[in-house]
Amino acid sequence: MEGLKKILLVEDDPNDVELTLTALEEYNLANETAVVSDGAEALDYLYNKGEYSTRPKVNPIVVLLDLKLPKINGIQVLEKIKSDKQLKTIPVCVLTSSKESNDLKECYKLGVNAYVVKPVKFTDFIDEVKSLGLFWAIINEPPITSPT
Repeated sequence: MEGLKKILLVEDDPNDVELTLTALEEYNLANETAVVSDGAEALDYLYNKGEYSTRPKVNPIVVLLDLKLPKINGIQVLEKIKSDKQLKTIPVCVLTSSKESNDLKECYKLGVNAYVVKPVKFTDFIDEVKSLGLFWAIINEPPITSPT
């Protein structure tokens, strides 16, 4: 059985997944990260459906969410998370290349906890993800909840 995961990374770009996991490794969080590549898979993970039906029914402590995803986009995933009484307390950090003000406004309207535009420079990206990992996985104290 899969171990408990602390972070859910929802990202379809393999290079961004690799960079994110590299950054999280500094705080030994890479092994505590579940990676899914589209919005539908993210919802399956969160609702323990499909290939995730046997994972422990514990919410991740943070979701790092890209917006431009296949199948179900990140805004739709965010809307589902924040409208579900079992999931809405999960902090969601949008980690995206979108600088569109409509995306930013919509995400905050839906209840996103943070909105970070991915830097173009490799070193800047690594530094920002390290900061996110440190805050959300180590410093922040989330409520203890689990899906029923």
